[in-house]
Amino acid sequence: MNRMLPGTRALRTFEAAARHLNFTRAADEVGLTPAAVSYQIKEIEAQLDIVLFTRTSRSIQLTPAGVVLFDATTDALDTLHRAAAKARRMSRGAGHLRVSVGARFATNWLLPRLPAFRDAHPGLELTFDISDAVRDFDAEDVDIAIRFGAGHTPGAISHRLFHTIVVPVCSPALLEQSPALVSPRDLFNHTLCFVDCKPGGIVWPNWPMWMAAAGIDDFDDSRSVAFTESSHVVQAVIDGGAVGLVEWELVERDVQAGRLVRLFEVGVRVAPQYAYHLVYPEGSDADPRVSALRDWILNLVGQTSTHIAP
Repeated sequence: MNRMLPGTRALRTFEAAARHLNFTRAADEVGLTPAAVSYQIKEIEAQLDIVLFTRTSRSIQLTPAGVVLFDATTDALDTLHRAAAKARRMSRGAGHLRVSVGARFATNWLLPRLPAFRDAHPGLELTFDISDAVRDFDAEDVDIAIRFGAGHTPGAISHRLFHTIVVPVCSPALLEQSPALVSPRDLFNHTLCFVDCKPGGIVWPNWPMWMAAAGIDDFDDSRSVAFTESSHVVQAVIDGGAVGLVEWELVERDVQAGRLVRLFEVGVRVAPQYAYHLVYPEGSDADPRVSALRDWILNLVGQTSTHIAP
C-alpha cells in the first residue's frame, strides 16, 4: 500500500529539528512554537509508521530510520529549492536581470548611477536582492552580485572593482556645536562610532587603528560605540550627533551633498586583499544581460578610479 508522504512544510520542520536536535531552535527557525514542531514530528511518525527521534528528559536523538529520512529530506529540499530558483529565473525572461547587493552599497553607490545604465540599456530591467549574505547562484534567484571580500567564490567569475578606505565623518550640525573639532585629539570629547566586524578574520578599521594612523597612541576606546552595519553608524552620525568611521566610497555623495562632513585627512585602508567585487557564475560570462551590467560597471569604475579613495 502506498503511503502519502509528508508535505514540504512538514519536511522542512523535520529537517530543522533533525539538524538542530532541538525542537526549540527548530521552532525559532521555521516560525512555529516548540509544541507545534513536536506535533508535526508526531504526525510524520504516525503518517509513515516509523519512529524518527528517541526522546529523553534532556535531549533528542535521531533513530536509524530518522537518519535515513533526514538525509533524503535534506537532498530533496535542496533539489526543490534549486529547481524553484531555476524556474523563477526562467520565468523572468531575457530582459530581466536580478542583482544581489548590500544595502549601503546599493543606496550610496549603485542606485544613484542607475539612470545612466537605464539610458544605455532601456530594454533591460534590473531588480535587486538587498543582502550582504553570500548567495548560491544555483540555489538563489540571483544572476549577479556585488560583494566585499577577497573575491574567491568557487564556480564564479569575480572582477575587482575597488578597495575601500575608512574615514571619520560627522553631521554639519555637529561642527556648529562645541566642543570644536580642530585636531584629531578633539575627537576624545565626542561619541565615536565604528563598525565591529572581522571579514575573513581581518579586523575592520576601528578607532584605535585610526588614532594610531593619526599619530595618537594614548587613545582610550572604552567609550566607543560598536555597530554591526555601516548603515547604523551613518544613521547614528546623522541622528545622534556622533562621529563615525565609515567607508569613503559609500558616503562620498553624502559629503558632496552636504549631508555629512569628512573630518581630517587621515584614512585607514582595509586589508589590501579585500575589495568590492562583481561576481557571477562561470557559465554566465556570455549572457548578454550579465555582460551589459558588467561592462557598464567596469567602465564606470575605470572612469572614476582616480578619485575613489582619497
